[in-house]
Amino acid sequence: MSSPLSPKTLKGGIVLLDPVSSAVQKIIPLQYNPEKISRSLQPQGPGEGSGQASAMRLVGPPVETYTIEAEIDATDFLEVEDRQTLEEGLQPALAVLEAIVYPKSSKLVANNKLAAAGSLEILPEESPLVLFIWSKNRVMPVLITEFSITEEAFDANLNPIRAAISLSLRVLNVNDLGFEHKGGNLYMAYHQQKEQLANKYTSGNLGTLGQNSI
Repeated sequence: MSSPLSPKTLKGGIVLLDPVSSAVQKIIPLQYNPEKISRSLQPQGPGEGSGQASAMRLVGPPVETYTIEAEIDATDFLEVEDRQTLEEGLQPALAVLEAIVYPKSSKLVANNKLAAAGSLEILPEESPLVLFIWSKNRVMPVLITEFSITEEAFDANLNPIRAAISLSLRVLNVNDLGFEHKGGNLYMAYHQQKEQLANKYTSGNLGTLGQNSI
C-alpha cells in the first residue's frame, strides 16, 4: 500500500489537437510509463562547402527524435471482468494509436468520388496536431515516423491481451510549422524551457579537467 505522502506519479502520453481550433480531441495516456526513452539530436549547420566563416553557425533547431518502447496489458481489466476487454481485448487501445497514422475513411471515399468525377483533391486535409507529453517541461508537437506493435498474448477469441509498442517521434519545430501555428508556439515553449534548465546548471572549473587556462 502506498503512503499518502508518496508523490503522485505522472503518466506520459499523447494528446491530439484540432488542427484549426486547437481544441483537445483526444487524450491517450500510456498505461505504463516506459522504463527508458531514447533521444537523438541532429544539429542543423550550414552544410558542407559553406566556408570557414560558417563552421560554427547553426541555421535552425536540431532534428530531434524520440524513440519509445511501451507495454499495454489487459490483465487487470480481465480480472474485474471489464466487458469491453472481455469482448475485444486490447484492440480499442491499439486502434486509437493506429488511427493517428490513418487518414479518415470518409476522406478516402470522398477522394475516390472526386477521382471518378475527373477531379482531384488539391491539398490533403490537415491531420490533428499530435503532442507527446512527458512531464510539465516536455510538451512537444511531433510527427510519428515509425510505429510498430508486437502482440504477445491472446484470449480465446484471438484478441490481443498483451502488446509491446514502439514509437519513433520527430519533434516538429518552427521550421516545420511556423511561429503562428499552435504547434510552433508549443515548440518554442519547449525550446525555451531547455534554455531555462541549462541556465540552472552549475559550471565546473578547468582544474577538474587538468587545465589551468585555455
